[in-house]
Amino acid sequence: MKHVVLVDPYAPARGLPPAFLEAGYRCVRLQSTAEVPEVYRGPLDLGDYVTNVVHRGDIEDTVRQLSAYQPVAVITGSELGVELADAISELMGLDTNGAKLSATRRDKFQMIEQVAAAGLRTPRQVHVTDGAKLRAWHQEVGGRIVVKPLRSAAGDGVTFCDDPDQSEAALAAIMGRENIFSLPNLGAVAQEYLLGAEYIVNTVSRAGRHHVTDIWGSGRLSVNGITDLLVESVLLEPGAPGLDVLTAYAFAVLDALGIQFGPAHLEIKMTPDGPCLVEIGARISGGELPYFAAEAIGESQLDWTVDCYVRPERFDARCGTPYRLKHYFAWSALASPYRGTLVSYQGLEQIEALPSFRAARTLVAPGSAIQPTVNDLTYPLTVTLHHESDGVLQRDLNTIRYLDGAGFYNVDHYQQNG
Repeated sequence: MKHVVLVDPYAPARGLPPAFLEAGYRCVRLQSTAEVPEVYRGPLDLGDYVTNVVHRGDIEDTVRQLSAYQPVAVITGSELGVELADAISELMGLDTNGAKLSATRRDKFQMIEQVAAAGLRTPRQVHVTDGAKLRAWHQEVGGRIVVKPLRSAAGDGVTFCDDPDQSEAALAAIMGRENIFSLPNLGAVAQEYLLGAEYIVNTVSRAGRHHVTDIWGSGRLSVNGITDLLVESVLLEPGAPGLDVLTAYAFAVLDALGIQFGPAHLEIKMTPDGPCLVEIGARISGGELPYFAAEAIGESQLDWTVDCYVRPERFDARCGTPYRLKHYFAWSALASPYRGTLVSYQGLEQIEALPSFRAARTLVAPGSAIQPTVNDLTYPLTVTLHHESDGVLQRDLNTIRYLDGAGFYNVDHYQQNG
């Protein structure tokens, strides 16, 4: 049987091995770091893999180990594995985005610089490791800015700052700890705060041809000291107004960053001056979005990624065909204002009775410690909705937002976030 190598196939990538197996290909798991990042740590389950290879810094040795399996593709399964997948696929002469622009697909500062060099709208920004430099830049730019680690994900360390004191404190917090991938933060990027609605555009590319697999609108809150906390993702119809402009911009970004093959996940704001990139991941979308898309559309980035690498004729025949919704779909996250011990959720039964309710996922169970929600890793509870009527879905999303808040949480020994 032929093989595909998946580099760091954490979390959302769990669906790739069975999808490739269905197409007749077994997967080899390649770990880019000696230790699995803490956020993904747990018992290693190799049930879907032929073997696990650990890269220990010698890329030629890693290529030798992989060559025994004669892989037809080397693909990243997460943000962490992008650069190693690029390097190995290029060395093995496989379909690749290549190593030349690899860093621009991981480093959030270089990413924006590369897109700006292509003449596309991007936020003003500066690379910083020093508080004094950041203070001076913030004073020059004025207003609100965003400070975030150069190489992280899931909202880790992203801070919205309204004055230089806040910016300097945000930088100090970033530089003083490891990122979500258990690697030290070696710098940060500060960017202007972009006004406008934010969208997620998920794509798969083959030989420079790009295909949109799903587009999501984002719902956000200002809560717990966090501006623009993501609390909703709503799957959009491909013909919705303005999405043609958004898609054209997304494809131009992919070209600028040299993404010729495989999946990508773009976060774009539609500003008064047009679309503007927040950031991009050269890998499948995070969270559960590929699985939600598969349910609502019938296929997702996972299927298109398999087609890209091992069923190219199928990809080429369908590339550019708009996806169609079988039903409307949304994901909603609740935002805890408390730190303490959760006793119960007050009103969960009202959410479960909503006409579009599909499922609730409890991330903080009663009896466990709860904390204020500040990023993707601190949601206490998430809900998915689906319905044949977009109006019912939107009404139920509004109802969830009404129910969430201080009265939703019965908490012992708490302090409310200030």
